[in-house]
This record gives sequence, structure tokens and C-alpha cells, in this order.
Amino acid sequence: MAAPRLRSSLRGALCRQLLLTLVVFSFACEACKKEIFNIPSKLEADKMIGRVNLKECLGSVDRIQSSDPDFRVLEDGSVYTAHAVVLSDEKRSFTIRLSDTKKRTQKEILVLLEYQKKVLRKRHAKETVLRRSKRRWAPIPCSMQENSLGPFPLFLQQVQSDAAQNYTIFYSISGRGVDKEPLNLFFIERDTGNLYCTQPVDREEYDVFDLIAYASTADGYSADFPLPLPIRVEDENDNHPIFTEAVYNFEVPESSRVGTTVGVVCATDRDEPDTMHTRLKYSILEQTPRSPGLFSVHPSTGVITTVSHYLDREVADKYSLIMKVQDMDGQFFGLMSTATCIITVKDSNDNLPTFRQNAYEASVEENTVNVEILRIPVEDKDLINTANWRANFTILKGNENGHFKITTDKATNEGVLSVVKPLDYEESHQVVLEIGVANEAPFTRDVALRMTTMNRAVVTVHVKDQDEGPECSPEVQYIRIKENSAVGSKISGYKAYDPETKSSSGLRYKILHDPKEWITINEGSGSVETYKTLDREVITPKNDLYNITVLAIDQDGRSCTGTLAVSIEDVNDNPPEILQDYLVICKGNMDYVDISAIDHDSSINGAPFYFSLANTSPEINRLWTITRVNDTAARLAYQKNAQFQEYFIPVAVKDRAGLSATKTLRVNLCDCTNPVQCRAAARSADVILGKWAILAILLGIALLFSILLTLVCGIVSARNKKAFPDDLAQQNLIISNTEAPGDDKVCSANGFMTQTVNNANQGFCGTMGSGVKNGGQESIEMVKGGQQTLESCRGAGHHHTLDSCRGGTVEVENSRYTYSEWQNFTQPRLGEESIRGHTG
Repeated sequence: MAAPRLRSSLRGALCRQLLLTLVVFSFACEACKKEIFNIPSKLEADKMIGRVNLKECLGSVDRIQSSDPDFRVLEDGSVYTAHAVVLSDEKRSFTIRLSDTKKRTQKEILVLLEYQKKVLRKRHAKETVLRRSKRRWAPIPCSMQENSLGPFPLFLQQVQSDAAQNYTIFYSISGRGVDKEPLNLFFIERDTGNLYCTQPVDREEYDVFDLIAYASTADGYSADFPLPLPIRVEDENDNHPIFTEAVYNFEVPESSRVGTTVGVVCATDRDEPDTMHTRLKYSILEQTPRSPGLFSVHPSTGVITTVSHYLDREVADKYSLIMKVQDMDGQFFGLMSTATCIITVKDSNDNLPTFRQNAYEASVEENTVNVEILRIPVEDKDLINTANWRANFTILKGNENGHFKITTDKATNEGVLSVVKPLDYEESHQVVLEIGVANEAPFTRDVALRMTTMNRAVVTVHVKDQDEGPECSPEVQYIRIKENSAVGSKISGYKAYDPETKSSSGLRYKILHDPKEWITINEGSGSVETYKTLDREVITPKNDLYNITVLAIDQDGRSCTGTLAVSIEDVNDNPPEILQDYLVICKGNMDYVDISAIDHDSSINGAPFYFSLANTSPEINRLWTITRVNDTAARLAYQKNAQFQEYFIPVAVKDRAGLSATKTLRVNLCDCTNPVQCRAAARSADVILGKWAILAILLGIALLFSILLTLVCGIVSARNKKAFPDDLAQQNLIISNTEAPGDDKVCSANGFMTQTVNNANQGFCGTMGSGVKNGGQESIEMVKGGQQTLESCRGAGHHHTLDSCRGGTVEVENSRYTYSEWQNFTQPRLGEESIRGHTG
């Protein structure tokens, strides 16, 4: 493979040594352009001599023909030699014919070949090298094989500029692989432009090298623009495909349908994408357990699916697959790798629980309840302690009366049959039950098998006879008694019976509970009679039954209890009752007021009610009217000339049976905007003292009398003694320095103090002297010796003596002293007392 690549590279290098000059001329009509190529005199086969622009001549070309068999033209306009050519003359020409068969158009391009000798010379400093900007110098695309074996350095291609036809050109390169990592991987010969690689390259590390080629003259002048020179590394299949996981774990339910997806395996390959090197193919190398084959894998996607419906967890609950992936689309020379896939089979309910026997027997005594009588085991191959294994038992037949119940023991998965309602031997000696069993989870097999998704067994239960006590059946028995029946009225009562003899003889009855103690029962017969008068309206709720609990006892002391439900028939013993007492009507805003009534009797003795004004005065009949609103309400209205005042209006109300009652309504016809205003005023006017307020008033009066009595006694005892000494220092001093009478205190010689009430108009006697203000001056009033005046007992500006307060005649001498006299007397004595205090 290296020899053809080298040959191709040499051909390309020789081809790039041609000196090409393109001159374009315009022609009219069929001739598009004239191309002139300067070529050497000798040309090898398959050498490119130039390129023409086909699209510029004819937009759509589907046929290209050359008039000279020594030259061939490609679709891109490249002109190559068909074999070795030697120019005998300096000029040679041929025609390129272009055709568009759809448009039926043809055009021609004339190509002139001219031989010109190559003369190389050095560029003078002042001479300018022409740079071609329209067509750049470009070698054919270059590539190299990944992991090439050499020999190194490995020739890749030759780079040459057009300027080399006239000047001496030196070449250089840069880029990754030259002056960037990896360094020194490529180099170019300075004089020839030959490009070499120095060592093998890994495409997975570097897939392309973008080099830049430079052409310059000896003095460093750039003879051409820098040339991008991409070196592509051709891929080699040197990487094994690798699974994304070493071990895959998947789950699939047993009994899955064919084609059920189990999981997906995936592998990657580092080689070049979209090539045979990365075209992977998956397969299953080995399955454990080996047979039968239950799984397959899609060769391209890696999807694992089931290929058989015999996937049974009870046979094998886990499978191991060795998966293989191979590139080169699975061809024998492709690279491969393996991985392990563990598939766990999940349990499904594909096995029904089955009874170990088809028939079972059990026995139980009558009247026994909440007892276990039989355990029924079952077998199930599904996974233990799952919904696919746990059993649900059902009584399909024979339990119409609800005597039995069957449950599942969670630990053993057995069916537990119990009696939940007493059986009666006299009714049936045995009961035959049909029991069914299924799983908690639904059955997953095919439809044909689902018709039998429940196994069945027969259980025969034998009922044993038992000597029973009396039976209260029915447990609740009903009787009717009229309300207000006479005490001692007899009514048929409660009846129990012996289940063995079906007779009530020999039974005794007692009342266990009678809420109101209205009823007594005959111990031998069970009949009842009224002990008190029955009142239907006392029962809560009134329309309910009056329940009495009765006990029936046989001769052996066994008993049963029942309920005697007494329906008390209503008697019209309650007249209708008006609900309102006090009503307020705001005259001007309200033309009427509604009243309503209730009746505690039953509806047959209740509404509709009939309202009327009862025994009213002519004034009430003139000012007030009453009309019906509905069965239980009436409307009380006043005439326009009614005055603002409070009216007392008697209203009679009668039920449908004719029982009536009268009630006097207190109606306040008020001048207000809201009835609340008049109600508040009425409440303040109707304040009534409570018992505690009256007691407080009485205590206050008693305290007042005790004070008066103490005062009188003090005055009388003061008269019997020496009233006051001559020493004025011991006299009572009363000073008043307020404009109005104040709270004056009097200290008497006998040691008690009294206080006046600050109100002269009341004439309250309690002060042994009083100060008055006359003419804007203060006066001090002194009570001398045993002669006392009661200055506080003044009314309307008059002095009252003690006689006027006490109601008796006592002579009292009044003595008054001026302020100056009092000051002259007291000042020396106060000084003496002060000296005594200091000396003491």
C-alpha cells in the first residue's frame, strides 16, 4: 500500500513542477474563452497542465469532450495528459466541447499549448515580484496513514510557488507538528519544497494538522501569499470497541410476551466515526442456563428482547449472558470485546393457590360466637411473602345469613374460618359452605386460563345442640299507650320464649330500666300497667319512643334482655303559647308588628292557630287590629290616631282542636327610628332594686341612727359633768375659712369627735359648733363651759339649738368671742407652753 501512495505523491510533485500561465480571452457565439497554457516540451502521463472554468462558459454541463485524445478534462475543469506527450512544435492546440443535453446547448473552449524554456534568475532589490491574488498556489490535498511504518522521514508531497519559474524560491512551514506540539513532526526542504513526516501519528490523538506554507526569495521577500496546507491522518482500525459497562443488570417479568424489551447494551469505538472501523455489531455469545434460548440482541442497536414465552421464574430466576460487540460490521477480521449481562426474572402471578383437599369438615356449638372452627392450608409456587403468593379467601355460597367469616393468616397463608353470628341448632343442624381462594395480585396468564382463576373447596359445618336460655325475639317489641291515661291502666307487655319448647310458660319478667318510672310489669305474664301519668311532652325528643329495658329469666336462672318500645299517643293538653311578651313599634317607621305562637302537642293538635283580641276595651278595639300571617303567626297593627304610649293588649290564640289561651302583650308605641332606642329607655325606667341593694340601704340607715344615738348620748353625759373649764385652752375651737360650709370637725372635752355634713340646707345635727362667714369676715365661735350650741344645725341661715335637733327643751347659753379677744388670750399661753416644752 505504501508503494502506490509514494507513486501518487511523486506524480503530484512532478505535476506541480509545471509552470502554468492562464490567459483568458472572450469570444462571441459558440466559443467561450481561449485558454493558453505554458508547458514544458515533455509531459508524463496523468499530469495536470492547467484548469479551465467550465461554469463560466456554460452554467450546466453534463458532457465534456476533448478534441485531442492526448488530453482529458475532468468535471472541475482540470486538464490532464492521457499519456506521455512530447511537443514537437512550440505551439499546439485542441478544443474542449461542453454540452447541456437538457437545454440542447453546446459551447467550445480553445486551449493553446505553448512551450517556453524556464530561465531562473535572482531578483534584484528594486525588482518587484508579482503576486497572484486571483489564483493562489495550492498543492493537491494531502493525507498520511495513521501508524505508518515508514521508512522515515516519509515523503508526503512537494509544495512549489508559481514564482519559482522566474526566481529562486525558498520554502518554509509552521503550525502544529512543526513549531507547536507535537514539535518537529513535519519538515520541508528549503530548496525543493518537499514535505516530510518524521514519525508515526495516532489519529485518535491528532486527526488533522493545519500547516502554513511560505514561499520567499533569497533576500526574504514573500513571493506568494501564505498557503494553508492541511495534512489529514487517515484512520486505521487500531481501537477495540468497548462496552460502557463491564456488567449490565436488567429485570424482566416472567411470562412476558415475545418481543418484550429487557434492556440495552452500548459500546463505543475511538476510531473515525461513520467508517467501517466504527460500525459495530452486537451478538450473544453464551447464555447461562444454556437452554432454551430466551433472549436475542439487535445487531445494530444493542436492544435485548425476549424471543420465547417460556420465561418462568419457578424454573430459573436469573440468567447470565456473555455479550459481544465487533467493529467492521461484525466481519471476522474486526476487533471485538465482551461484557456480562445479568437478567433477573421478576415474579408474576402465574401460579394459582390450590387447596390440598377438595372437602373439609368442622363443628361448632350453637349460640357460640367469635370462635375459630377451621384452618384451610393452600399451596402457591410464586414468590413467598409477595402479593403473588398471599391468598385471599372468599365464602362463595352458604353464608347468606352472615354467620361465618374467613380471613387469611399472614404468617402461614392459611384460611381461618370463624363464626361471627350465633348458629341455631333448631333452625339447621349443618351448614355447607363453598370456599374460593385467589391471590392478592391479579392472575397474569392467558385469557383461556383466567376463566379458572379461583380454586374452590367445600366445607361442611355441623351445629351441635345446646341447652339454651330464654330468647327475647324480637328483641324490640312495640306497644301504644295514650298520654294522660289513668294510673293502673293495663296493656299487653313483653313476651320471651324458650327456644327448645317455643313456649313462654315458666318465664319471669323484670324491668331493668325505666327512665321516668312510669310503667310496672307483671312478673309472670310480662303485661305492663301504668304506674304514673304519662306525659308525651316530657320525652326528648317528643316524637321518639319511650324505651323500657326488660329482663326475662327462666327457672335455671338463664336470661335474655329486650326492649319494650312505648309509643305515647298525644292528647291535646297544651294550648298554644305566644312567644312574645314586650313589643316596640316605632310609629312612622313601622305600621305593624308580628307575633307567633307554638304548641307542644303533636301536629294533629297544633297549627294552624287562630289569633284574636280577647275581652279588650273599646279603646283597644278602636286603635288595634289583628290579622293572620300564616299558620303560626299573626300581625298586630295600630290605627293612625293611636297615641305614643304603652298599651296592654290581651290576645287569644286557639289551636286546630279548639284549645285556647290568652296572653296580655305589653306594646310600646314609641316615637323612635329604631325599636332599640325605646327598649333602652324602658330598661332604665324599670330599674328594680335587688335584695342586696335593699340590704345595703337598710344597713346605711341603721348606721346613721347609731351615729345619732352616740351623739345624743355624748351630749347628755356632757351636761351631767362640768361642761368646760374656765381655761379657754380646753374649749372647743371651730374655725371655718371657706366660703361655703366645709367639713367641720368638733373635738369635745370628753374625747369624741363629730363631723358635719357640708350642706347647710339639710340641717344635719352632728357638730358642736359651726363657723359662719358674715360680711366677708371670719368669726370664731366658742362654746363655753357646759353651755353648748349646735351651730351646724342651720337651715336657711338660722341657728338651731340642740333642742331643735333632739325635739326637747335644753337651755344652752351662747357665748361668742371675737378674733382679737381669742388671739389676746391664746398667744401668752402658747408661749408658756412652748417654754415648758423646751425646759422639760
